[in-house]
Amino acid sequence: MEIINTIGRRKTSVARIYLKPGNGTITVNKREIAVYFPFDLHQIVVKQPLALVGEDGKYDINITVDGGGIKGQAEAARMAIARALCEINEEFRSPLKKEGFLTRDPRMVERKKPGRRKARRRFQFSKR
Repeated sequence: MEIINTIGRRKTSVARIYLKPGNGTITVNKREIAVYFPFDLHQIVVKQPLALVGEDGKYDINITVDGGGIKGQAEAARMAIARALCEINEEFRSPLKKEGFLTRDPRMVERKKPGRRKARRRFQFSKR
């Protein structure tokens, strides 16, 4: 099996992953996953697709993420890993899709509008 390359997105984050058979090491931007994502919840989010289909520790994953925050990057990596697992085995598609790992979450921050303090918040109205 050759190296599988997929992409995942969430908010403004983009994650590119390179998945190959190995012993289960996950590196994010040339750092260990525990160093890049120190909060345990984000590490769990990245590993969710592997745990769901029972493929933990079978693949070496090299992740390159950019843009957005930590949570968006973790969820973008989750989507990319789920897509790669679907390329490996088509039977994984059904459980991954049921959990929502293959669906792009379109919610993004709304842009600030002119004449407003934020996207929708107006300046305080003064009658006099």
